[in-house]
Amino acid sequence: MNDSVTKYIGSDTARLYQAASGSQVRLELLWGDRAQLLEAGPSRSKVRARGKTGWVDNAALGGQSLLEVYIIDVGQGDGILIRTPDDRHLMIDGGYARSKQPSGKNAADFVDWKFAKDYGRDTIKLDAMIASHCDADHYGGLADLLDVAQTAELDAKKLQVEAFYHAGVAWWTNPANGQRWLGPSSADKRWLTQLMGSRNEVLAALKPGAEPRLQGEWAGFMAHVCKARTAAGRITPVRRLSQKDGFLPGFDGAGGGVAIKVLGPWEQTLAGKPALHSYASAPSQNTNGNSVLLRLDHGRARILLTGDLNTASQRALLDDYAGRRIEFQCDVAKACHHGSDDVSYEFLAALRPAVTVISSGDSEGHDHPRPAIVAASATTGHLQVEQDRIVTPLVYSTEIARSVQLGKPLRLITPDHAHEQAELAKIRIEAAVTKAGDLNPSKTTRTLASTLVVAGLVYGLVNIRTDGETIICATLNEKDHSWSVRKIRSRF
Repeated sequence: MNDSVTKYIGSDTARLYQAASGSQVRLELLWGDRAQLLEAGPSRSKVRARGKTGWVDNAALGGQSLLEVYIIDVGQGDGILIRTPDDRHLMIDGGYARSKQPSGKNAADFVDWKFAKDYGRDTIKLDAMIASHCDADHYGGLADLLDVAQTAELDAKKLQVEAFYHAGVAWWTNPANGQRWLGPSSADKRWLTQLMGSRNEVLAALKPGAEPRLQGEWAGFMAHVCKARTAAGRITPVRRLSQKDGFLPGFDGAGGGVAIKVLGPWEQTLAGKPALHSYASAPSQNTNGNSVLLRLDHGRARILLTGDLNTASQRALLDDYAGRRIEFQCDVAKACHHGSDDVSYEFLAALRPAVTVISSGDSEGHDHPRPAIVAASATTGHLQVEQDRIVTPLVYSTEIARSVQLGKPLRLITPDHAHEQAELAKIRIEAAVTKAGDLNPSKTTRTLASTLVVAGLVYGLVNIRTDGETIICATLNEKDHSWSVRKIRSRF
């Protein structure tokens, strides 16, 4: 018995069998999945993988640790978990808070599963937590993870955050009317001049009567951030990011590691102080437009994470990077703003990704992803055709990858009685229905006979993995829980 050796799956997929012999399968593993070796055998070895124990063909255990990027299905919003080959983890955004989610789940739950069930650890350790910008459909899941009052929601016992990063644009209390705003701008209205910075600055802005003072849910979230601690028990440092950083601290690619380039937001010095683009009078144009823009480089592979960039910010970035637009080219792009049509076609063309992943939601008010943007993601993508078949571009949507299993009630069984199907039409139920992002649920009343039962839910998570040369994109097959895998080669 050996419980200290970690192996990695080396084939595209591999079966986790019930026994050392036979064909009964527990689940299917994916390239790069870690398998904790429990018992070596002549043809199959006993391992623990994805929270399950079973047997894997020895030929499948010759893999290596990969760069893994999980685009998590959070409905309307973004949630991303990154694991580097040297076992460092970064969480970027988390979707709306659980209280605003129709499913009651967000990225915090996936991250908890990853550490507690997949890894078998009692501590979630994040080397970096990043809020791409200050909209609730991005930071809500981060707040749920940080909120110690919600520890009962998690299987892991502790959370450690080595560093927290943000975009600088924040929700402030307007001293003139007490409403929320993004702070003052330059005289020509082209630059936002009141930026959130370090932890000490945040703490000062959380105090009653402070000027400037953080506002509303964003203030509550930052209060949770300021209570976070590192693995050493120190306070978690808080820092604003911009293109002037060059690289995310600690991720400059030294020694062949993953490099994470900070391409945005674009910072300018104005009257000796930092300032960010002001794109329009509408606050959402500025929160979205100043999203943190990151590019992950591993070997030859490039993955671009774009937050909620919009047309105005994309056009500004094209100007900011005039002569250096090659910085945006990538193998995989996380689509801007959930497939909104507020997108510059020229900017998409500058990315030229082989794969686009759209983190889209259910809210009919947003109607994401928009058909024109799905088309634009294809027409601007890198075209590769082999044997009369399209290899790339590929376009994924977390919403399309999601599914539910619905069933019709047959009997209602209570402790003292079983109600047959004919009686179900007489039984009425009142339900609270929460649309994505809504603060309060709406109530509806239906008969039990006319109500469908959700018997299962398959989340639309998209796996991106690479060794620096080969890239796979994988989603879970909703019928038999096998993986649907597409493989490409990096072109950089």
